[in-house]
Amino acid sequence: MIAACSFEGCSFDETGLCALSNEPSNCPKRLKSQTEDGQVSTFPNNTESNTLGGLGSPVLDQPESPSFLGSSRSLGIEEMNSLMSSRYVNVVGILGDPESGKTACLASLYLLVSHAKLDGWSFADSRSLSAFEDIARGARDWNEAVVPEQMTTHTELNDHNTPGFLHLRLVRKSDGRRVDFALPDIPGEWTQALVTNARADRFEFMRSAEAIWIVLDGRLLADLEKRQGLIARFGQLVARLKTMFEVRIPRLIMVVTHRDAHDLNGDVRRRLLKEVNRREMNADIVCVAPFSNNQESIPAGFGLSDLINITVSEIAERPAFWQKTEPVEGQRAFLSYRRY
Repeated sequence: MIAACSFEGCSFDETGLCALSNEPSNCPKRLKSQTEDGQVSTFPNNTESNTLGGLGSPVLDQPESPSFLGSSRSLGIEEMNSLMSSRYVNVVGILGDPESGKTACLASLYLLVSHAKLDGWSFADSRSLSAFEDIARGARDWNEAVVPEQMTTHTELNDHNTPGFLHLRLVRKSDGRRVDFALPDIPGEWTQALVTNARADRFEFMRSAEAIWIVLDGRLLADLEKRQGLIARFGQLVARLKTMFEVRIPRLIMVVTHRDAHDLNGDVRRRLLKEVNRREMNADIVCVAPFSNNQESIPAGFGLSDLINITVSEIAERPAFWQKTEPVEGQRAFLSYRRY
């Protein structure tokens, strides 16, 4: 037999909570009654009521960790660190002036992968599909079959000091190798600030980069009046990178856009390489056409598969972990060790 409460208005039987905020087992208002065997029984506490399936008990047990879908927007630094702790990720730095074609390369790369047209590669996974869709939306919005003047929108970030990363995992068809890419979509004004004001704090992530894409506008390189200015700014950017990295400099890849309208002639190519060599560095040149107005000769996405191949196929030169010291005749290096 279960005891009841003598306090008027108490709803303990329904809620399991004492109206006087007392412990149920010690409440003086509770009436006690004897069972048939002479033992005294009181109403069980709230925990015991839930265990017995009384009123107020949950229908289902709460799971230990609720399931959720991961964000498919661009990834932040913390999310990239979490991803890189579980697998090897090829971080790529992408630099270039505004309107040079950085975002266009990312949008075209995504469209090629989504249509299985990236030569030599197939899609495996992405944690930022919505972010890719955002930058590629302009290329999908055509007005009465008329090519839009601007395929992508200008990149703007909510945080002016932290880049947003696009994640893409590809499988190389030749050997089945799976490669994860972290591709930052950052405004061209960041590159301008790096060149003019040496502001390098926003590019700390590039210390983990395997390669750096320096995107150059092919239209400016084809213009006699604007060519020299772009080459000069490119040389200043390379000098900033050398100062910023000091010892280990990631592999540099010059990505020249608008290949569908302008080809890179040999003289301009030599002048670009000269700017790199005079800083005692090396670089590759890849001409691309993210979108094309000359589909018959240069299809959209031209050169992007070569860009991906160069990014992952060559291993950047790293400094020796243990430096070798050649012995000098007549000098006892071991005894001289503590003198330095």
